[in-house]
Order: sequence, then structure tokens, then C-alpha cells
Amino acid sequence: MKHARDSLYMASNGIVQAIGPGTDQEWAILEALVCDEYNRLHPDDSFEDLKQRARFSKEDQGLLRDWMAIADLRAAPAAGVTIQARSKQTADL
Repeated sequence: MKHARDSLYMASNGIVQAIGPGTDQEWAILEALVCDEYNRLHPDDSFEDLKQRARFSKEDQGLLRDWMAIADLRAAPAAGVTIQARSKQTADL
């Protein structure tokens, strides 16, 4: 089970926002959509390294957020709605 302390967060102007979806399964789906492309475009880096650095670096938090947004958009046609939008809808309940 995923715990809140395990999530990646981005602090922007004092506001803390979660990066990406809330569950491990959703993370795995989205990550699979962009991981290979990120690794191909950044030969001296890996997506796993980016996730680790995002815990400490605002720049990497923003980069990870952007890549997860791309993955979310790629998943939208198959799912009919973005995973992040579904996560937000369920959080609002």
C-alpha cells in the first residue's frame, strides 16, 4: 500500500502539490509511457534517477511533473479521461 510519505511532492510558492498519480499502479502505467523516451533523450541520465533527484531539487520536480503530464496526456485517449483527473475527482469525494 502506498503511503503519503512515499509520494513525490513539489513545493511551489509555499504550496505543496503531489507529483503524478496517487497509486503505485497508476504510476507504473504512466511511467511506462514515458520512461523509455526519457532515457533515450537523456542518455547520461535515467528516469529512476530523475525521480530520486526530484525529492530534493525544484528543477527536477518540475521536469518530473512535466514528463508525468505528458504521460497523462498519452494515457487519456485509451482511458477516456486522464489518470490525474480521475485521482483529483476521487480526492474531491
